[in-house]
Amino acid sequence: MMAHQAEESAGSRGGPAATLPQPPPRQPRGAAAAPRRNQVLTTRVGLQMPAKMAYDEWERAGHQLADVLDSSSWWLGDWLVYGKDHYTDRYQRGIRAAGLSYQTLRNYAWVSRRFDLDRRRPSLSFQHHAELASMPAADQELWLDRAEQRRWTTKQLRAALRAARQGERQPAAPAEPSRRLEVPGSRLEWWHQAAQQLGVDFEQWVMATLDNAAATALEAPGTPAERPGAAALKGVQDMQGIAGQRTHPVAISA
Repeated sequence: MMAHQAEESAGSRGGPAATLPQPPPRQPRGAAAAPRRNQVLTTRVGLQMPAKMAYDEWERAGHQLADVLDSSSWWLGDWLVYGKDHYTDRYQRGIRAAGLSYQTLRNYAWVSRRFDLDRRRPSLSFQHHAELASMPAADQELWLDRAEQRRWTTKQLRAALRAARQGERQPAAPAEPSRRLEVPGSRLEWWHQAAQQLGVDFEQWVMATLDNAAATALEAPGTPAERPGAAALKGVQDMQGIAGQRTHPVAISA
């Protein structure tokens, strides 16, 4: 915290009056001392940059600013966690007094609670940790190690997480191979209309109709109830009986 000292004039206590030094001329609002050579000065409203600055020094200043920005997320998160733990009935008043957004602070605090100080990786950003905050601690450590060792950016970490989740959702071996059939748009729309008039699911209608056509062409052995797709076909036929003469026959060649 900054300390302020008040000065008293010596002549106010009976001694000889002393001539006080004149204050320096008042500078216009926003004026600040010019930065020294190769020095960047931070102010409340911006940066004071030197007139000439080598690229390496400019880049170094950018790293320092990024570090401050990233660290401030942890600082604010820890600050709110402390306030909620120690001033349950007053911490929101402190947030308003500081002119901060509670929604932003709440996100910072949530990530801060999920990672104790000794688990935070200085080589990774606050956003790296935020991407992993919802995971169990063991999974957090696993992905933090990967991100640290492979020097992933936040975007690369997010992509790796997405790929891992998609791999978990996909079965190890598909039960049946699937193939794509190219169909003209006009014919596809026609089929949709037929299924809609019957009041049945489009995919169910297609499968049952194709099974029926295949059974007729191949003269599949067994009773009709034992043929492939017989149950789905019966459902479509029942719908056709209900629809009556409103439907139009659709010819599908197998």
